[in-house]
Amino acid sequence: MVQEIIEIGALRINYYGEILDTFCRFVQPILNPKISYFCADLTTIEQKSIDRSKKFPEVIDDFQEWAEIDYEDYVLCSWGSFDKKMLIQDCELHEIESDWVEKHINLKRQYHEIKRLRKMRGMKFAVEKEGFDFDGIHHRGIDDAKNLAKLFIKFRDEWRY
Repeated sequence: MVQEIIEIGALRINYYGEILDTFCRFVQPILNPKISYFCADLTTIEQKSIDRSKKFPEVIDDFQEWAEIDYEDYVLCSWGSFDKKMLIQDCELHEIESDWVEKHINLKRQYHEIKRLRKMRGMKFAVEKEGFDFDGIHHRGIDDAKNLAKLFIKFRDEWRY
């Protein structure tokens, strides 16, 4: 099955490490409108939430406006490269320009380099290793974004953009 984005969760953080705003929207997939049992179990997202949501083009327009993609210097961050890959894939599926996604950093790779870790570890491990509580539901877009923000802010002067 081709995977599609079903949730976009993000935080806008300024240069000083202050959280300015949050964005959280569900996305209704078009190729496979029914989410799998695995996905529902992993994320706790219910089918009725997906059924009531907008499709990717509308949600990504809202996201780009919220993130001020056209107006401000920005960088997208994620734990690993999967989110970047999925954004590009869904943009292509819906025939939407995806060059804005290229301004992305993989915090997982950089965190492992900063900490000199040989074994690749998950975000929950890194958040807890740095002395933070892992809040919310793992694999939910907005909760993962909030937890990732803890790492981003702590190491904000060490990331390579």
